[in-house]
Amino acid sequence: MRTKRARTALPLAFARERNETRIRAADPVTRMLTFVGLGLYDESSVTVEGRDAIAAADRAFAEFYTSHLVGADVSDLEAYHDTDIEVRDRAGVEQHPERILDAAEAGDAVFLTAGDTMISTTHVDLRLRAHERGIETRVIHAPTAESAASSLTGLQNYRFGKATTLPFEWAHGADVVPDSVIATLEDNRERGLHTLCYLDIKVGRGPEGEDPDFEEYMSADYAAGLLAEAWDPDALGVVVARAGSPDPVVRADRLDRLADESFGAPLHMLVVPGDLHHVEADALAGLAGAPDDLLPE
Repeated sequence: MRTKRARTALPLAFARERNETRIRAADPVTRMLTFVGLGLYDESSVTVEGRDAIAAADRAFAEFYTSHLVGADVSDLEAYHDTDIEVRDRAGVEQHPERILDAAEAGDAVFLTAGDTMISTTHVDLRLRAHERGIETRVIHAPTAESAASSLTGLQNYRFGKATTLPFEWAHGADVVPDSVIATLEDNRERGLHTLCYLDIKVGRGPEGEDPDFEEYMSADYAAGLLAEAWDPDALGVVVARAGSPDPVVRADRLDRLADESFGAPLHMLVVPGDLHHVEADALAGLAGAPDDLLPE
């Protein structure tokens, strides 16, 4: 009768080393930079996929100079996601991204922004730099101001032309609306297209330079006043305030009339419609209170 051969016990140190080798082979270090859009309003605006990516990451970075979650601050985000978040300024992302890339090279890092990380931002540059260092990337999308402008106003998204940003006067060193803004409005009007005007956001930098306590958000009434004075006071404008929040506001009227109204807390956008389809006209009347005399018959 055959007998079982006694199993020789491996020395403890060798067994531990072999086990660690197996673990490393089965679970190699992730070299990943994931771009996660946080959505439009507060900590709960993120998608489930985005939240899972943040939970799985070793490090989390964020920037809020391109847009901002007005319904949540960094501490709210950290509490919601149970993780520390390092906020980077523009220079720390665009000029000196090494800290982000080093973290992604050593493990799994996420980069967070309001809205979608790749819409109306320059973050494709950060993604390309990661690829140059052999770091994998992925993008987890989220609602954006652009999609909200169409959804809330009833204006059809494929009828929007080039968007523009209306800056504070002190931010571009002049007391007038930049020529580029007027040119965009005129070009879209000529083609019958709608214009989405993003309104300036200044966080951490004011008229006197760097200021960590400085926050200023251009309001839609202020923006309407600028365009009414510099361009066309009789043009139809549509205000979208606090998109993504429980209490968004959508209001349509002439620019000079919108300039005299108040639309509450930020963030605001301003849309200047082009030629209106009859369904769009009905939407502006029913959803935004547009006066009949400003709509096509």
